[in-house]
Amino acid sequence: MATAQSQGGSAQSTFYEASALLFLYTETPLHAGTGASLGIVDLPIQREVHTQYPMIQGSSIKGALRSRAEQSGMSRERLRAIFGPDGKDGVEASDHAGSLIVGDARTLLFPVRSLEGVFHYVTSADALARFARDCQRAGITGLDDTLKALPAPSSEAALLTKDGAGQLVTSVSGKKQITLEEFTFVVETSDKLQTIAAWLAQHALPTDEAYTYWRQQMQQRLVVLPETDFRDFTLYATQVVQRIRLDSTTKTVEDGGLWSEESLPSDTLLYAPVFATHPRQGNGNGANGANLEDGAAVLTAVASLVSANNSYIQLGGDETVGYGQVAARL
Repeated sequence: MATAQSQGGSAQSTFYEASALLFLYTETPLHAGTGASLGIVDLPIQREVHTQYPMIQGSSIKGALRSRAEQSGMSRERLRAIFGPDGKDGVEASDHAGSLIVGDARTLLFPVRSLEGVFHYVTSADALARFARDCQRAGITGLDDTLKALPAPSSEAALLTKDGAGQLVTSVSGKKQITLEEFTFVVETSDKLQTIAAWLAQHALPTDEAYTYWRQQMQQRLVVLPETDFRDFTLYATQVVQRIRLDSTTKTVEDGGLWSEESLPSDTLLYAPVFATHPRQGNGNGANGANLEDGAAVLTAVASLVSANNSYIQLGGDETVGYGQVAARL
């Protein structure tokens, strides 16, 4: 668990008894929709207003965790203490809040098609600076100085790890270049970025054997782009598909049965800050029997819930066509 306790730090606010980061790695396309469209895509994904980076609302993640808890057979007392009452068993949602607090998931690494090495994980100095701020707020230490010292790439340049710059590049007129989609960037390197890639491989990706290859590849494929280029890739390099609904009798498309749908591509890495307060009892019905002494026990229970399902949770829509399968690590 990447918590303040396990990394040697402490939560930044006395209101929270425990804090952690929940990392989400998409193994299939993920459609966390907005339910409305103002553009050419009928069903777009959720995005931050000011950056337009893809995100997933914390309420969606918390709901997915609660659903997993119910399926696992968690006791009603624990469900109420961790997630809050749901109006059943005579305990109303207005009686008391749950102790688990889940923030919105932000995009940290976005996969972009590459001429060298199939695809690269791209990010920006802006996204990494926000990640550093969230690590500090969650009490996670180990990357603070490295993230602060990481240089931003020059205009029309890409910052690569030294491992990646030595392998997954082309050389033109004596200059190393990398091609992402149809755009070419001059390569710059940084030891600091190599350290960040190693930390993410160790702490953000799942620990099981199936991810051994990807932990190695992350240390070669991590790329930092200028903010505008990163924003444009997250805006225009998502997966957009046309969906249809057929009339079962005529086998033709029904009226209104043709629409476009946007999804986050596989191999996107997001993270969400997670906090826990002392379990509340409300009117005497909340934490009784839950056997949760404090916020740290709450996060331990949630971490066990995630790992008990082989680190997988289901997020977003289109579950029946295989979308939304996410490898989680808390």
